[in-house]
Amino acid sequence: MARSDLLVSLVRAGAAGDRSLLNSTVEAIVAEEKTRSHHVLADRLQRALQSVPVTTSAEMRRPQSGGRDFVIESEPRVRIDDLILPLPVERLARQLIEEQSRSDLLRAQGLQPRHRVLLSGPPGNGKTSVAEALAEALALPLLTVRYDALVGAYLGETNARMAKLFEYARATPCVLFFDEFDAVGKERGDVHETGEIKRVVSFLLMQLDQLPSYVVAVAATNHAELLDRAVWRRFQLRLDMPAPDAARRAVLVARFFDAWPESAGLSPERLAEKLGAVSFAEVFEFCQNVRRRHILTQGGESLRALVAEEIELWASRVAPWGNGETSAISSAAPGSAKARRTPKA
Repeated sequence: MARSDLLVSLVRAGAAGDRSLLNSTVEAIVAEEKTRSHHVLADRLQRALQSVPVTTSAEMRRPQSGGRDFVIESEPRVRIDDLILPLPVERLARQLIEEQSRSDLLRAQGLQPRHRVLLSGPPGNGKTSVAEALAEALALPLLTVRYDALVGAYLGETNARMAKLFEYARATPCVLFFDEFDAVGKERGDVHETGEIKRVVSFLLMQLDQLPSYVVAVAATNHAELLDRAVWRRFQLRLDMPAPDAARRAVLVARFFDAWPESAGLSPERLAEKLGAVSFAEVFEFCQNVRRRHILTQGGESLRALVAEEIELWASRVAPWGNGETSAISSAAPGSAKARRTPKA
């Protein structure tokens, strides 16, 4: 059934002169044939696609929607020095930055800089922030993939859009960020997934392989166990972003305390202990909420009293099943000189 669907899609693309749909359908077939070790057939299909142009007057009149529609482009502001990272993650991130910054030296010796990074770990611990910090350090735009626009309802539509996305990304150096990467990189052996999803994964892997080294692809997932096994091989750096221990939570709390106008009445280490085994996102929200209430009281209540009250409320909170990603940044006043001077754990 899956092969018949592909053949129908192929005929429709040829009849309509839809080059994008034709490309995505043939490339999906090629990817499947390669997984079956049918390399001769895969090569013949690729050569046939390249040798027969499909251009019609209808296609010329059709408004072209570029890959820009499938990303959110933003200017990165988070700095690598603002993050509180495990030592292996920080070292490897800085290695990647150095390789990209000095790529000419590597290429002169026949080597390419590493440019594909997979970040895995529980939510709220800085995966998005690492992607943004890499873009900031390399002075590149951050392109965050929009799955709502990328994933289509019809056969071959997602692959056609993905082809435009990668074509757009290859046009200029950038950091291409796939958040919640398991949405498109799921295990193809999952019997509950459709043939279309499996073709999307095969096509995605092919596109990742073809990315030039000046495009830094960063993928983040909270569910590494759901990723296709072949996905792992595509990434040269595979970094674990665990929940912070008490020492790293205390560093983030200390950065907030340094920016507050009065004492909180307890040490950062003590507050980190009281908050328990939580993510950076939860520590960030707790401290932001205390400061928010303090501002609204206009000095009517002390920070000491507000912190004590919020700790009592914290104990009655509903345990989260997942948090939104947030920046593991330095303090309530991001980017302040005082925050940047605070040593990292």
